[in-house]
Amino acid sequence: MYTYKIHLHKEAEGGYTVSVPALPGCITYGEDVDEAISMAKEAIELYIEELQARGESVPDDRNTLEYSLNLEMA
Repeated sequence: MYTYKIHLHKEAEGGYTVSVPALPGCITYGEDVDEAISMAKEAIELYIEELQARGESVPDDRNTLEYSLNLEMA
């Protein structure tokens, strides 16, 4: 079992672009949040399959902590 953090970026024209920081170049898109998450799962699975086919190690975010900081600038 692998663990991945995903970033959803709301696009001005609508929908969401999704990136997976632990998997460079693993980027997808969905019309809404649910579709974006579904597309991310599919993209991650395909990415992992490709790494495994090449005999490469599969990174994940199991040991990664993530924080969001809000800064108010004067």
